Amino acid sequence: METIMQYIPLAVSAILLAALILTVITNIITQVVKKITWDKIPTNILAVVVAMAVTLVAFFAACQIMGWAVTWYMVAGAVALGLFVSYAAMFGFDKLREALEQITNWGKDKTE
Repeated sequence: METIMQYIPLAVSAILLAALILTVITNIITQVVKKITWDKIPTNILAVVVAMAVTLVAFFAACQIMGWAVTWYMVAGAVALGLFVSYAAMFGFDKLREALEQITNWGKDKTE
């Protein structure tokens, strides 16, 4: 007998993979639009707008492809995922770059 508990690990891994892909796409689009607008729009606001747009488009496309009926709580979940993606796009890349710089400089600091 199958229960919903069996599908939770699959759903969580799919959502995390989607968030990762959406974050990368958001970073790319934000950088391109930032260069086009000559930094007239604040980057954080631009990242939130792009993340929400990309996430909602991906959500509605997935619902259309899978043949799912869109309900209010699914849209609310997509908006929450969009906020998560925007936060990851705004702060995640900078923190990742800092961590990589610390890792690469860690061995050099000990030898000098």
